Formats: sequence, structure tokens, C-alpha cells
Amino acid sequence: MAAAIEVRSDYTSADLRQFARRSVDADQVRRLLAIALILDGGNRSEAAKIAGVTLQIVRDWVLRFNEGGPDGLVTRKAPGRASILNDDQRARLAEIVEAGPIPAAHGVVRWRLYDLAQWIWDEFELSVTRHTLGRELRAMGYRKLSARPRHRGQKSDDIADFKKGFVARLAQIRGRLPRGTPIELWWQDEARVGQQTKLTRRWAKRGTRPSAPKDQRRSSAWLFGAICPAEGKAAGIVMPRCNSEAMSMHLEEIAFHVAPGAHAVLLLDQAGWHGSAELVVPANITLMPLPPRCPELNPVENVWQFMRDNWLSNRIFKSYDDIVDHCCFAWNKLVDQPWRIMSIGMRQWAHGY
Repeated sequence: MAAAIEVRSDYTSADLRQFARRSVDADQVRRLLAIALILDGGNRSEAAKIAGVTLQIVRDWVLRFNEGGPDGLVTRKAPGRASILNDDQRARLAEIVEAGPIPAAHGVVRWRLYDLAQWIWDEFELSVTRHTLGRELRAMGYRKLSARPRHRGQKSDDIADFKKGFVARLAQIRGRLPRGTPIELWWQDEARVGQQTKLTRRWAKRGTRPSAPKDQRRSSAWLFGAICPAEGKAAGIVMPRCNSEAMSMHLEEIAFHVAPGAHAVLLLDQAGWHGSAELVVPANITLMPLPPRCPELNPVENVWQFMRDNWLSNRIFKSYDDIVDHCCFAWNKLVDQPWRIMSIGMRQWAHGY
């Protein structure tokens, strides 16, 4: 039988027990205490019995401790199987994933694991299963994410130009106000809520197709909403239709929620009723139109998505009054969660000035 491996002596048993008290890794604690017992002159068979392992495992622990000290006894993740793809092949895979498929050449508008596995075979003559390829993509930092919608008529530089000039435009508005007037940034939008609700994803057993109620009637209402993310405030009304009169009423509601002595800069899209000559704008509000066809700049779009996913989807509304009641319930629930408004609405390009 081979002689026992000598344990390094630059750590005492008291040192190892001190490390064990501070460690949050239960398995490392077990290894440290076993090595500490050996340093105290204890029998290695006794150390193995107390730790609940074999002598060979204790020997492996001693080797790890001699090589790396207490850190060498930290629980390590199993390396798993070696990757099928090398670094150059992964770089090529990343390029094609980023570029996306060419419909005329690849026959699809978005990559599926099956398509990428076929591309790897055609390119490198390597056979990769969908599950293995999925693990490779996750290890490369890719996830299957929902795409952010973009208006087909959006100009490529509109968003960047608006963000670049936002601080200057805000300074112009501030210059027209009395010195020291606080500025509140608000965003505004409208959402139609009707009996033909959206069906959202839901938890269900794999291999099943969950069902949800879907109404075919067409009664609807319009929810006018505005948020001030920096303050966690919101102002909303429910109206039967969108027009200048409804918008004027919403502006009155926003003006009521602006802090006394402050002035609100309200960012909103260029809908017809937002720029109508009949629109009545309160004295404590200045309108700042967003570029056309750029809904990504308006965080209220994300508020609508959150409210639909959590409170307004997968349900049947009995009547118009029922729609109004649910809209009021959902909006008031949002108002009661100012941290949610801040989380959804804060934008670094707007609030970092």
C-alpha cells in the first residue's frame, strides 16, 4: 500500500477551522474539517469515516489542499463534455446568428436550432443535435428573446437624433420658465382595451396546448395614461374614444398630479389629437412631440404591455362598463406600485441629464 501523502504545514488546524466557520460551501467545510483532523494528528481512516467518504477521496482532498490551500477545497463545477465546436467555428456561428437568415437562401425568416444544426453540417461536416447546439448557444451568451417591434416607416437616425438633442430642447424649455422651477418629465400614450383581448403565454405541461377564453365582440374603451418615472407618479383616465376633447381632459388630470410650483414636460407621439388646434394645454405643461413612428422612445408602451400581460389579458368583458371597471382597476393597481413605474419607465438618456 502506498505511503500516506504528507499534508502541507503552512496552515494549522485552527486556521482551517477558522476558514470553515466563514465558508458558505458545506462541502468545503466538510473537507476543511477532515484536513484539520489530520493536522491534529488524527488517523486518516477516522477522517474518512467522519466525512463519510473513502480513504481514496481523503487522499484526493489532501492533494487538492497541498496544491491550492483552502481555496483548493472549494466545490468545483464538473467540466462536462468537451465542446464539439472549436473557437473559430463558434466565431463563425456567432456571425451567422447575428446576421440572421436570408429568406431566399435559407427558406426561413428566423433561425431555428434545426436550421443552425444543418448549417454546421454544411459548413464544417459536424453532426450536432438540437439539444447540444442549444447548450452551445447558451454558453456563448445567446438566449431566445422576444424581438422589439419597430415601425416599418421609421427613419434610421430619428431615435439617435432625438436623444442627442433632448438635453438642448429641455434647456430651451427651462429657459422660458421662472428661475428655479423644478422640471418633471412625463410620458403619455393611449391604449385601446376591448372585448377581443390578447392571449398571452401561460404555464402549462409540456406537450399540451393550453386554452384561454377569446371574445368575438367589439366593445372597447380607451385608456389614456401618463407616467412620471422619476417620481413614480401616474395619471390616467378612461374614455370612450380618442379625440381632442378626451386629450384635453387627460392633460387636466396630468396637470393636477404635477407637484405645486413644478412644470411638466410631456413627451408624446404625434397622433392627430395631440397637436390639434382645439387642444387645451394647462399652463404647467409643455408638450414635446416624439419623432414619428418611434414607439421605442415611449416607456408607456412598456406599461401597456405589462398591464395586459398581468391584469387585462385572457379574460372576457361582459360589457363596456365592465371594460371601464377593469381598466380602472388595472391602472389604480399600477399607481399603487410607484417602484414599478420607476422600473418600467426610467430611461438613462432622458433621466441622466
